[in-house]
Amino acid sequence: MSYMALYRKFRPQTFDEVRGQEAIVTTLKNQIIQNRIGHAYLFCGTRGTGKTTLAKIMAKAVNCEHPVNGNPCMECDTCKAIANGTSLNMIEMDAASNSGVDNIRELIKEVDYKPTRGKYKVYIIDEAHNLSPEAFNALLKTLEEPPEHVIFILATTEAHKILVTIMSRCQRYDFKRIPLETIAGRMRELTDREGVSATDEALNYVAKAADGSMRDGLSLLDQCIAFYSGEELTLDKVLVSLGAVKTDIYSKIFNDVISQNVTQVVKDLEEVVVAGTEISRFVADFTWYLRNLMIIKSSDAPAEILDVTTESMAEMKADAAKVELTTIMRFIRILSDLTGSLKLTTQARILTEMTLIKLCTPQMDKKPDALMDRIRNIEKRLDEGAFVVTGTQSTSQTESFAPVEKKIELPEAIPADIQQIVDEWSSIVDNAEALLKGYMNKVDCSMDASKPDTLILVAKFKTAYDGLMEEEHAKMLSGIINERVRKEVKYELVLDENGTKYSKIPHSKQPNMQIVEEDNFDEGF
Repeated sequence: MSYMALYRKFRPQTFDEVRGQEAIVTTLKNQIIQNRIGHAYLFCGTRGTGKTTLAKIMAKAVNCEHPVNGNPCMECDTCKAIANGTSLNMIEMDAASNSGVDNIRELIKEVDYKPTRGKYKVYIIDEAHNLSPEAFNALLKTLEEPPEHVIFILATTEAHKILVTIMSRCQRYDFKRIPLETIAGRMRELTDREGVSATDEALNYVAKAADGSMRDGLSLLDQCIAFYSGEELTLDKVLVSLGAVKTDIYSKIFNDVISQNVTQVVKDLEEVVVAGTEISRFVADFTWYLRNLMIIKSSDAPAEILDVTTESMAEMKADAAKVELTTIMRFIRILSDLTGSLKLTTQARILTEMTLIKLCTPQMDKKPDALMDRIRNIEKRLDEGAFVVTGTQSTSQTESFAPVEKKIELPEAIPADIQQIVDEWSSIVDNAEALLKGYMNKVDCSMDASKPDTLILVAKFKTAYDGLMEEEHAKMLSGIINERVRKEVKYELVLDENGTKYSKIPHSKQPNMQIVEEDNFDEGF
C-alpha cells in the first residue's frame, strides 16, 4: 500500500477527535442528540481548520445506526461506507471545478430521490464561493425548502463571496484558527503513535509555521520527518528542512537596524539568503519577531500572550528596552508594506535591501513616527555631547558627530536667524510631514521689534492653532525649525483670525535664496 500523508491518515472520524473547534463541535453534537438537525449549514474559515472534516463527520452522525452521544459509532455499515467514500448518502462536490449552473441543476435533479439506506442524503459543496451567480440562484429554492431527507453543507474560505440570499438560508459557523498549543499537542500525539522522536521546541516551531491550520502543520511535519528519516527531529533540523533561520538572526538584524549600521544589515541579509531562506519567509518571520517586541513593550504580562521559552523572553525584553514602542510600530508598518510589494516584484532581494536601509535611516521616511525617531535621535546625540555645531551659517553649515568629552549645547538663535526662518518659511513648510504641513500652511511667520530674539507664528485659523499647540506637534515643529538654523529657536504661537495683530510678514532686503535639496529616495516605497 502506498504511503498516506499524516493529515489524511489521522483525519478525525468522530466529533470527539476534532481539535480546536470545541464550540462548533458541541453545537452540532447537541443538534444530533436532540434531533434538531438543520437543513442547510455554511462552514466558513481559513484553510485546514476542519470544515470538510466536520461536514463528513456530520454526514456519518446523522445516518449512524448506533450513535454514541452524538458521535458516529464507526462500526455500522453506514459509517464504514461513508468513511470509505462508497456511500450514496454523502455526495461531495468541489465547486472549484463544478461551478456552473448545469452542475447545480444535475445535483437538484437527484435531491428528490430518498436514500436507499439511512435517514439523510448529505450534500457537501466544498469551496462554495466559486459557484457562479447563476448556480447560486438555481440552488436558492431547493436550499430554502429541501426535502426532509436532504442536508446541505456549504464550506468556504471566502464567506464574503457567498450571496446574502444563500447565507440567510443557512446556519453559519465560523471556524477559528487553531491555537499553536493545540496544533503542537496534536503533533506530539501523532509522532508518539508513529514512533517518531521529536523535541518540543521543534514541534512548536512547526506549529507556529502552520499559522492556525492543522492540515498545513501536519503537512510540514510530514516534510520534516521525510527529510530526516529515522533521526530525532530537532529545531535545527526543522529550520533546515523548512528553509528558515534561527531566531537569533532577527535579534541581530534588529540591533544592527537601531544602531543604523547599514553595511552590517546588508551583510545580515546576505547571510539569510546564503542559508537558502526565502525572502518572503524571512520578512514574515522578522515582522513576527517585531510583533513580539511590540507585545512586550505594550503588555504588563507578555508571558501570558507569547509562547516562547524563558531564555527567548529575556532576550526579547532586552531588545524591546532599547527603543520606543512607536519605533517598533514604524518598523512593522514598513515591513507590512514590503510584504505586499514582494508578491508583485521579481527583485525581492533588492526591494528587501532597500527596505532595511530605510529602517536604518528614518530621514528617508516622511511619516510622523519617522520624524519623531529623527527628533529622538538628535536629542540622544545632544545628551551624549556628540552634536557639534561649527560656524554661524545656516543650512550650509557643517555638523560633526565625532565624540567629544564635554557636552555642547545648541546656541540660542539671534535676530538674524529669526529673519532667516521668516525668509525661508515656505521652504520649511514644504519639507514638513503631511499633517504638520497642513497646519503650517495656515500660519504666517513674523517678528516683533519688542521681542527680536523670538519667532512669531501667527495662526490664521483656530484649527491650525490647536493642532500646533498639541505636545507632539509642538515638539515636531520645534525640531524642524531648530534643524534649519542649527540653533535653539524660541517661538511664540499666537491666534489672529481677524488678521489685525500681525498684518504684514517682514522680509529682509536680500532674502536667503538657499536651495533645499529634497530626498526622494522613499518615493519607491
